[in-house]
Amino acid sequence: TVMCYDRYVSICKPLHYGTLLGSRTCAHMAAAAWASAFLNALLHTANTFSLPLCHGNALGQFFCEIPHILKLACSKSYLRELGLLAVTVCLCLGCFVFIVFSYVQIFRAVLRIPSGQGRHKAFSTCLPHLAVLSLFVTTSFFASLKPPSFSSPSLDLAVSVLYSVVPPTLNPLIYSLRNQELKAAVWTLM
Repeated sequence: TVMCYDRYVSICKPLHYGTLLGSRTCAHMAAAAWASAFLNALLHTANTFSLPLCHGNALGQFFCEIPHILKLACSKSYLRELGLLAVTVCLCLGCFVFIVFSYVQIFRAVLRIPSGQGRHKAFSTCLPHLAVLSLFVTTSFFASLKPPSFSSPSLDLAVSVLYSVVPPTLNPLIYSLRNQELKAAVWTLM
């Protein structure tokens, strides 16, 4: 969300960039991002570790995800987890709405740029972030919205690897596609 705001200000309000995104503002936005992520993780972790486990504590997974740990719990604590999930959904939905609104404004501003070179430069600034964001969101949604009847340990493991390994692995490649040398190397591989 912070990166999206940076793109929004740099394209839609370029003359105000220095005043809108000074070092103090950047520090506040970074602190807010870290604090909200830490608080969300802390709430989910505290809730999960307060549950007694009666089906052992071994998961055949890539890493310990909360839904898999909840399957091992003795008590049915769905209400507590549902409350925490509601907080997470509100946080994510707020970020998503802000990102969509920002990119709509960015694309409206870019389409008003008269020169093709200016439009290309603006799009090349935004598209890597949008590609990484789309990759992360689609893999996360695929993992989260998978019906329980369609679940198996091997599929759960594959989906966990998909959304935890693939986006960070492709992240440097996507952001480097503006580099002409890398583009040439990718085209020779294809």
